[in-house]
Amino acid sequence: MAEELQGMRVAFMMANEGVEQVELTEPWAAVEAAGGRPELIAPKPGRVRAMHHLDWADTFDVDRTTSEVSADDYDAVMLPGGVANPDQLRMDAAAVAFLRAMFEAGKPAAVICHGPWTVVEADLVRNRTLTSWPSLKTDIRNAGGTWVDREVQVCTSGPNQLVTSRKPDDLPVFCATMVEVFGQARARSGASA
Repeated sequence: MAEELQGMRVAFMMANEGVEQVELTEPWAAVEAAGGRPELIAPKPGRVRAMHHLDWADTFDVDRTTSEVSADDYDAVMLPGGVANPDQLRMDAAAVAFLRAMFEAGKPAAVICHGPWTVVEADLVRNRTLTSWPSLKTDIRNAGGTWVDREVQVCTSGPNQLVTSRKPDDLPVFCATMVEVFGQARARSGASA
């Protein structure tokens, strides 16, 4: 598995506060273990403050801001959840534009928990099937998507492959599926280190 994502740059995009820490750290570790290069993208430079549910947790250094990045810079994108994180991120026009450009370029995406709020904001769930934290079910349906209650859902009916999961308990299967889907995209594109 250490070579599956070799050479892939993966944008981990989140707001500067409120990300659910485990939904950042476990997928990040999975990408690194598979040879990928994760980068933390946020609206403001400096640091991201994570959460353990409703309690403050660790901070993480921002690599680049949403206004500095381009879809040409990355091979895939990952959106972690946490309630406050995607609620703030979807209000950042640069983040929404970057996400839209990644999808339109056919680059795979992995989104967990409340993360689909930003996907909804970018109008990228229409005619797609995804899962999320149950409270987003109505938002996804109102945006033209189909919501399912599954541990992990891979949707291929849009311009890219979209991997979604519901909650931190789903992280083992979410991370494995994310690496598999990102690896398939790498193999198709011929990405190399």
